[in-house]
Amino acid sequence: MPDSVTFTENLLNLAAVVYQPEEDVDSLLADFALGLREQGRRVGGIVQRNRRSECGPIKLMEVVDLRSGRVIPICQNLGPGSVACRLDTGGLADAALAVAEAVADRMELVMVNKFGKTEAEGRGLRGEIASAIDAGLPILTAVPWRFYDAWAAFTGGYGTTLACNAAVVADWWQEWARRAERRQAEPAAALQ
Repeated sequence: MPDSVTFTENLLNLAAVVYQPEEDVDSLLADFALGLREQGRRVGGIVQRNRRSECGPIKLMEVVDLRSGRVIPICQNLGPGSVACRLDTGGLADAALAVAEAVADRMELVMVNKFGKTEAEGRGLRGEIASAIDAGLPILTAVPWRFYDAWAAFTGGYGTTLACNAAVVADWWQEWARRAERRQAEPAAALQ
């Protein structure tokens, strides 16, 4: 297979759902992961869910480890007088571990809830995303539109960009799975 074809085939290994603030990408990714698990697929990594604080309208961010179901708080509640939440570095380390374990276990799909502000600034889960790419595993993440340029710089333009739409994400996965099955069948056919 020529290198250009291999490169094109591998573009599907990295997919980013690019979304606007009004779009509920967190539910989209969580529902997608649940659907794949119900089909018997091995999905690992993390998806995000937000809940309202008992202190008012402030959202408290959590991620869910897709392998264990463990909820990991990634935001510190700064109390009723605060107008913002602050990223919890301990929670972020636990989230990074969940993604690293999914890569080590060679899951069929590795999900990272978001390439957000922290990743755009050069921190966060960038290393875990890169590890999944280096391992040749398919990875799905979400990128807020305002950080798309940072995402493109991080990936060098590599990968597939998806609209924030469940059907589009499902189509991407079906195409990835179809090509993966074809690649697995090629060595067996060559042995016959």
